[in-house]
Amino acid sequence: MSTITAVPLQPTKRSVLVYLWIGILVAVLGAGWLAMRGTEQVVALKGSNAQFLSWNKTRSGVVETASGLQYQVLKPGEGPRPTATDLAGVMYIGKLRDGTVFDASQQPVPFPLSGGAVPGFLEALKLMPKDAKYRFWLKPELAYGSQSPDPTKIPNDSILIFDVDMLGFMPEAVYRQRMMQQQQMQQMPQGGPPAAP
Repeated sequence: MSTITAVPLQPTKRSVLVYLWIGILVAVLGAGWLAMRGTEQVVALKGSNAQFLSWNKTRSGVVETASGLQYQVLKPGEGPRPTATDLAGVMYIGKLRDGTVFDASQQPVPFPLSGGAVPGFLEALKLMPKDAKYRFWLKPELAYGSQSPDPTKIPNDSILIFDVDMLGFMPEAVYRQRMMQQQQMQQMPQGGPPAAP
């Protein structure tokens, strides 16, 4: 027969127990926060436009203007920003909340900032200096609202998301003058202006 020798256990210090309970409490609270935050994101992504926009504006780097336009600077540019009298040259990709691309520029596109595009897009372009890249979230009221030009591509009351590169801008009058000069040059006969009689 073997004999078992009992070794007395030393009592655990009170400070160790306090740290242990604090660690457990922090872990439980952290897990609860992560679960709630994850649930909030899922609800926002699958929920209503208002839920999505409310969640989106709390994300790091997202700014909301007074009109409700939300934007994020992906690449800062330099210099002044365009005004309503300018024409901006941009490249862009337009998506829906689910990631579906509904429009994308294949080459630089000139946009007169005095009108001709959805109000939120024009407001967004006026925020961008040259060489900047921004992401914009346009709520329906700043986009097409319930009057989509093509409901099969862009459902009514959709949030539109644009990634935009600002290539540059110039006064619209200067652009129009340059275009007229180019047209005049193209209409001239080959070899230059006609000789004087």
